[in-house]
Amino acid sequence: MATNAPVPVLLVDDLSANLLALEGLLQRDDLVLLKAQSGEEALELLLQNDVALALLDVQMPGMDGFELAEIMRGSERTRHVPIIFVTAGSSDSQRQFRGYEAGAVDFIAKPIEPHVLRSKANVFIDLYCQRRQIAAQRDELAVSAAALREADRAKDQFLAVLAHELRNPVAALMSGLDLLNRQRAPDQAEMIRGQMERMLFHLARLVEDLLDVSRISEGKVSLKTGRISLEDVLLSAVEGSRHNIDAAGHSLTVEMPETPVWLEADYTRLAQIVANLLNNAAKYTPAGGEIGLSASADEAGVEIRVSDNGVGIPADMQARIFEIFTQVENHRAHAQGGLGIGLALVRRLVSLHGGSISVTSGGQGKGSTFTVRLPVMQGQVDEIGAAPLVPKG
Repeated sequence: MATNAPVPVLLVDDLSANLLALEGLLQRDDLVLLKAQSGEEALELLLQNDVALALLDVQMPGMDGFELAEIMRGSERTRHVPIIFVTAGSSDSQRQFRGYEAGAVDFIAKPIEPHVLRSKANVFIDLYCQRRQIAAQRDELAVSAAALREADRAKDQFLAVLAHELRNPVAALMSGLDLLNRQRAPDQAEMIRGQMERMLFHLARLVEDLLDVSRISEGKVSLKTGRISLEDVLLSAVEGSRHNIDAAGHSLTVEMPETPVWLEADYTRLAQIVANLLNNAAKYTPAGGEIGLSASADEAGVEIRVSDNGVGIPADMQARIFEIFTQVENHRAHAQGGLGIGLALVRRLVSLHGGSISVTSGGQGKGSTFTVRLPVMQGQVDEIGAAPLVPKG
């Protein structure tokens, strides 16, 4: 229940005139006054509502106030509800003893003094509000604790993967240095240097991705925006990812708008976004697969789509795939040195451009399509039209 929700108070009296009088005395915008004219009706209301206070008439036909109070005290749901008895008879010690034995916290005699009723009721209403607020804070703390546990688990998993990914290239570099120190033949030395260069490039990419994520999280990344051509950005991204695509024997289909499209964006970062998505498609698509890059533009903005017929993404992971350090468990064999930060970095860079990114996939083994949506420049709408997509390579 929300902490600002109205507070329910139960009024029980067999005479409707008395109920109306109690309602008039306690009426407040922050209260819900539940009225019952019998013990049975009161029990039904108690099953449906968690009340802050119950005002019970003692003398009622059938189930009287004492009997109702005893039933309430016998139920786990209602045993802690404060009960104030309202009585028209003499409040002798025997009657009071029975009332307190039944669970009453107080007695009010008729005729009722309004300020006495309100002051006593307000004490329990305020206590109820405090308990509700504490319960809400407890729930918030539980959610925060669960989030911290999940973050801690993700951190531990990430550090384990990072240690593994750093160990391999470092070991290869040390081995290469050792081989070079043994004065190998020139052709062997050239091959070893090539291997070391690839390992250093891999290390540099890992570190750069980590630094990018950290900079964006701390708000230290500022885009160098300008008027750029969408086609130039996409061709640059293709060039940057071509090696990985060709190395796996994939075929790449590129489609672009026939009419030139201009964006107010950071050329390098936008190319990085598309290249990361293309490299991701190449990584998670079995050899000889099909990868598609297409773009379209209209009044709503620009859409860039990267699709593949690779391993796909399970439905339960599609909402989490852009979270940092997240990897699909049975895709780790395809990760090829991934730390689970690539898509998180892409989403943050897209967000910096005022855009959004989403993914669709039919599930395991059915490929994926990532769609980036970006705003176009002011005045670009008239230039775009509804141009068809044409193959560019």
